[in-house]
Amino acid sequence: MKIIDKYILKRYLVTFSVMLIMFIPIGITIDVSEKVNKMIEKKIPFKDILIYYGDFTIYFANLLFPIFLFLSIIWFTSKLANNTEIIAILSSGISFSRFIRPFIYGAIIVSIFSLIMGFFLVPRASKGFNDFRYQNLKGNTQTRETSDIFRQIKKEGDLEENIYVSNYNYLSQTGFNFTYELIKDNKLIEKVNANRIRYDEINKNYTLYNYNKRIVGIDNDQIIKNDKITVNYNFEPDDLTPVVYVAETMTIGQLNAFINKERSRGNANINTYLVVFYKKFSLPISAFILTIIAVAVSSMKRRGGMGVNLAIGIVIAFIFIFFDKVFGTLAEKSSIPPFIAVWLPNFVFGILAYYLLRNAKR
Repeated sequence: MKIIDKYILKRYLVTFSVMLIMFIPIGITIDVSEKVNKMIEKKIPFKDILIYYGDFTIYFANLLFPIFLFLSIIWFTSKLANNTEIIAILSSGISFSRFIRPFIYGAIIVSIFSLIMGFFLVPRASKGFNDFRYQNLKGNTQTRETSDIFRQIKKEGDLEENIYVSNYNYLSQTGFNFTYELIKDNKLIEKVNANRIRYDEINKNYTLYNYNKRIVGIDNDQIIKNDKITVNYNFEPDDLTPVVYVAETMTIGQLNAFINKERSRGNANINTYLVVFYKKFSLPISAFILTIIAVAVSSMKRRGGMGVNLAIGIVIAFIFIFFDKVFGTLAEKSSIPPFIAVWLPNFVFGILAYYLLRNAKR
């Protein structure tokens, strides 16, 4: 690695670090100003608040990591251009492609760091951040799926068990319009209906009200009715209604296993979990794309100086965020495949990076 590579790489990493150090306290200050009244009102222990803001720092840094990276590169590359350092480097016989090599080295370092954080550190921080926010500031009722819940609770060979609840209240552990189906060789063997189902945490079983059980026979069906009956089932409320942010709290291995399990259960939120899974891989790739765009945009000396480059950078950054959020939401709420929705912004901005890089070389 030549001296010029070390010089640019050092500036790349230092500026990115300074950008994080500058903006994270601003983010914490804004968050404190929004939540301080509720924290005082609920008398939340100071230790819990400190732990929350430790998790908040990791969560916030990961969330805005591509933007911090993008703006930091524009900042220091514009300074190089304004000081005519880039002209001097290129005039010495170094090609533009060779000039951006240390930027790629920096993107590799930052991407590996981002990948490790996304796989292992961010899930733990996300759990602490979201648990604190929902339990202390928003209330538990908003954290779980509560209506039209369908799950496949067991599948062994030709045998499968499915359940459905039209509405479930996690706090009271009570569900309404419960249905249980036992199927073998794609034929209904047994079906249970109940107006209400309630979980007993002590005995780990369920009480069904207005119980109606139908056992399918060869000639005649057998009907069993009861006003109230206690039954053991192969699931617990946490399996039935996982918290809405559950995917964010898992390491990559846990998330993959969870997605496979929920897909077999017919979970309607599977696209939400897949979006989180694919973003763990797409985020580091965006570091390369945004690095190339930032260098191409800011390497030329413009009238208006650094301010113009930063303005262009901020516009591009917000367009990237807009694409990322819109397509992520579409994947969760519509029929767009999550893989396409997550990777499409990188694909579009990858084309933009290629176009800008070609123009910058001229």
